[in-house]
Amino acid sequence: MTTTLRPTTPERHTDDGGRSRSYEVCVNSRPVGSVRLTTDARLGPSAGRIEHLQIDAADRHRGRATVAALAAEEVLRGWRCTRLLASVPAQAATALGLAAALGYRERGRNMVKPLTEPPELPVGSAIRAMAEADYPAWHAHERTRYLATVLESGLTREQAEAKAEADYATLLPHGPATPGTVLRILAHGGTDVGTLWVALRAGEPDAEERGEAYVFSVEVGEEHRGNGHGRTLMLAAERDSLAAGARSLGLYVAGGNTPALRLYESLGYEAVEYHLIKQLL
Repeated sequence: MTTTLRPTTPERHTDDGGRSRSYEVCVNSRPVGSVRLTTDARLGPSAGRIEHLQIDAADRHRGRATVAALAAEEVLRGWRCTRLLASVPAQAATALGLAAALGYRERGRNMVKPLTEPPELPVGSAIRAMAEADYPAWHAHERTRYLATVLESGLTREQAEAKAEADYATLLPHGPATPGTVLRILAHGGTDVGTLWVALRAGEPDAEERGEAYVFSVEVGEEHRGNGHGRTLMLAAERDSLAAGARSLGLYVAGGNTPALRLYESLGYEAVEYHLIKQLL
């Protein structure tokens, strides 16, 4: 039997080189499912995505999805994509198994925790709002960290700089005075040891799935790590989120960051979505 992808829509192009198109998955010309292929809007036209791969119930468990995914990879190679990205719900065990079999690895995961009662902070720890005078140094440091992460995803320096500029202009247009933004500094024993950035996400399309409040950044100074300050910052994030009326707190943890993952799991966070990557040879 021959599995092919048959276009169902014209190919769409964006000004920045992006492409997308929807297809039927066919076996011997018989439709058995559908799939949408697109380049990633955030990482540019060299990153492809296989989205909404769906095989009809009567044709499942016959390897159709595997062959369709491989056929989709060939299309994306033709689009000059050098890597594939996928986002899979944590409960989709079959899709996660397929991705692993096809050679995808975890790039990171979104985690969420329901919020109930505000936790107590450890004795000796104090949280204060980030002042205007503190903001420039923090922003410069955060931007440097963010650039390093974006560069690892495959963007050029110029593309990464442009993305950082656009993202920070969107997320923090008014610095520490940005509505719905919580910027905090943690001090322990009178010494500043870490920082926290939380955003309230009420009204956003995925706020319920990924948390009504969201931790964009939590960092402990290198010389102060290993003393439980990361846990304290996360407890402070929960307190601030509850005070603002949020019922859940979400975050993203990069693949391979085992210490952070263990911390979040110990605090009760659970994975809701896995983000996967595969290099196209």
